[in-house]
Amino acid sequence: MLKLAAALTLAAGPALAVGLEIDVAGEANGTIVIDLFEDVAPNHVEQITALAEEGLYDGVVFHRVIDGFMAQTGDVQFGRADADLSRAGTGGSDRPNVNAEFSNELSFQRGVVGMARSQNPNSANSQFFIMFDAGTFLDGQYTIVGEVTEGLDVLDAIKRGDGPNGSVIGAPDVMNAVRVQE
Repeated sequence: MLKLAAALTLAAGPALAVGLEIDVAGEANGTIVIDLFEDVAPNHVEQITALAEEGLYDGVVFHRVIDGFMAQTGDVQFGRADADLSRAGTGGSDRPNVNAEFSNELSFQRGVVGMARSQNPNSANSQFFIMFDAGTFLDGQYTIVGEVTEGLDVLDAIKRGDGPNGSVIGAPDVMNAVRVQE
């Protein structure tokens, strides 16, 4: 797979690389490393790195996981593993929503990370998803914020959802710790 971040860096010139390291526990155990595309989606990258630096992603579950499609997480309001998860996927953070930063150059392929949102394209907040497989029908509809560079095997092992719309039944996998890497 052509590394999207490398192609963007060549086109845009040198930039400080920012990424996330996500320690996952549950059916999947290990670390997922994500390169963030601050040149493509600077406002979204700023949002998720701020949340990660505040420790708000630590202990948040993968609440919506659809085999062959994606794993969604990041609901810092209602998606905490130690809370009632009945509303997981409906919340955000105390930070304001972020306006769409769609890219015509990038496509939703395996390992690509996108921002979740409601029907309003300018409603992304804290939730994001990681693609198990290509989903080009999302292109131009959701903001791409990064790409997995290590840990696709960990991604593949995340517990799949069986409930309505891919909701995970029982104990979902959790992001134990999320660290910003520069």
